[in-house]
Amino acid sequence: MRWARVITATAAFLLGGCGVDAQDEPHAVSLPRHALTSPGPGTAEPVGEVAQVICLVRDDKLVQQVRRTQAYPTPQAQLNSLVTGPTARERNAGLSTRWSGLVLSARGITGSAATVEVPDADEDSARSGESLAFGQIVCTLTARPDVAEVRFVRDGQPLDVPLPDGTLTGAALRSSDYDDIMQPG
Repeated sequence: MRWARVITATAAFLLGGCGVDAQDEPHAVSLPRHALTSPGPGTAEPVGEVAQVICLVRDDKLVQQVRRTQAYPTPQAQLNSLVTGPTARERNAGLSTRWSGLVLSARGITGSAATVEVPDADEDSARSGESLAFGQIVCTLTARPDVAEVRFVRDGQPLDVPLPDGTLTGAALRSSDYDDIMQPG
């Protein structure tokens, strides 16, 4: 019983005397101007204020790239970035996109699921290598705080897409579905 009082008194003393005065009102805190993911010195591109993730391809693997923009991009803007492909610096690092020249359309976010309309593609190539292409979209959009999974449609109808193991699925996909083909940036 005595030890319990000693421990309680010691805990109260230590917690109460941590060196931070109590305040009645909140006060402003200065945070770093850029996130820890900001590019290092000597980068060729101007540094923006917001980090966005774009998932590109290198050697049949998905690679997340952080790009800086002035405003948080819409899902459509991120899809447009996938279609546009890598910057010169990213190309020099061996990165590419599987969506070059195609049209992707963000159809909205319901709950935490984004729906993406994809164009008609050659079904034979879809099974052999297009799991990377769909993985690019899933990896990019689920890096957003408002998207946990992605559904695909074609002409408004649910679309079966290839997974990394070659199987087709019409289920909503998460970034974890592509863990086996993710590579550090």
